[in-house]
Amino acid sequence: MDQDSIVVLKFGGSVLESQSSVEKVCRIIAETVRKGRKVVVVVSAMKGVTDQILTLAKQVNGGIDPSFLDELLSTGERMTARNLCSSLERSGIKSIVIEPGSKHWPIITDSNHQDANPDMELTRNEARKRIIPLLKRGLVPVVCGFLGVTKDGRITTLGRGGSDTTAVILGSCLNAKEVVLVKDVNGVYSSDPDLIEDPVLIGRLQASEAGMLAYSGAKFLHSKALRYANSGTRIRVTNIENLDSGTVIEGEIPELEVSVEKEKIKMLTVILGKGDAYQAIMKIGGIVSKKGGKVVSVSQLENTVIVYCTDVEGIEGEVHSSLVPKGIAKAISSFGDVAMITVKGKSLETKPGLIQRITQPLARNKINILGIVTIFSSIRLFVSSSRSRDAAEMIKQALGEVG
Repeated sequence: MDQDSIVVLKFGGSVLESQSSVEKVCRIIAETVRKGRKVVVVVSAMKGVTDQILTLAKQVNGGIDPSFLDELLSTGERMTARNLCSSLERSGIKSIVIEPGSKHWPIITDSNHQDANPDMELTRNEARKRIIPLLKRGLVPVVCGFLGVTKDGRITTLGRGGSDTTAVILGSCLNAKEVVLVKDVNGVYSSDPDLIEDPVLIGRLQASEAGMLAYSGAKFLHSKALRYANSGTRIRVTNIENLDSGTVIEGEIPELEVSVEKEKIKMLTVILGKGDAYQAIMKIGGIVSKKGGKVVSVSQLENTVIVYCTDVEGIEGEVHSSLVPKGIAKAISSFGDVAMITVKGKSLETKPGLIQRITQPLARNKINILGIVTIFSSIRLFVSSSRSRDAAEMIKQALGEVG
């Protein structure tokens, strides 16, 4: 079977909140099947159901066992999957419920209840072995989102946004052409429509860009889901009215990679005077840009701003004359011949203690770290250029040891 024809359709709880909306979902699935696509459906619990179960469970027993709580929470998705399958059968579409405990269940996780992570190698094998034969038989698998099963058969949940995570996992494991996340919004906007009057709908995002937005609070998709994105499978965030519109997310976040910035970096330290950090950063950024350079990172400590920028000639003099005479800064200093090492990848989120593993070998070999910045799936370290290649190799070796 041509796996390029597989499409994963995920329907959120707000899209499945009434029988009329369920019937609309059935029509979308039927239309997609008629186009010759092999459809895998992932469903969330109906809107508010998971919260109701969680609240009731904690009222009954505030110290409820996490494993038992996951079993209780799984009932919301099970109910939705059964309801949708029943409606699909009535529409003439042959379907099957895929839930924990069934012989077709594919997603195997660790035992981190309420925030489990899949064993991707095992899940990939299980998905291809158990789901693809169903597609070949012309069935539409309706998979309970949000859930997993440990190797010893215990139910787990995948954490916030877990049904999106389920859809992306299955899309990657089945090499699906597309994962369509059907929500109650048109796609990803330039900012939160509840906060901004005229946000712009974004047509395309790279996985790293989408991850940064999600990590920083945007609610269209949890950043955890993007750990499992496959570069060959695009993700579309859209609404129930038009599946071909919305925002397409492409690419993937690398597992782990280490790189050294080719251009030399200069570290400018500014002691603030009457001005604030914003003033100083804006002025320095303007000067660097005018000289054809770029700012690669900024840090702030109390009354001090540190700007890391590409090493452009004469930057110290212009920054000094722009800030000190006006009282924005009391003094500036610079440290040249600096290199930036970037460590990025989804494993940074899943493996604790990596920063310590990265910095320890540098300390043992007397490589001074001039600065370190971490955000989302990225760490930037600033070291002397003369030791940058050595430092990068040590970091690679340290990361290799953690798999």
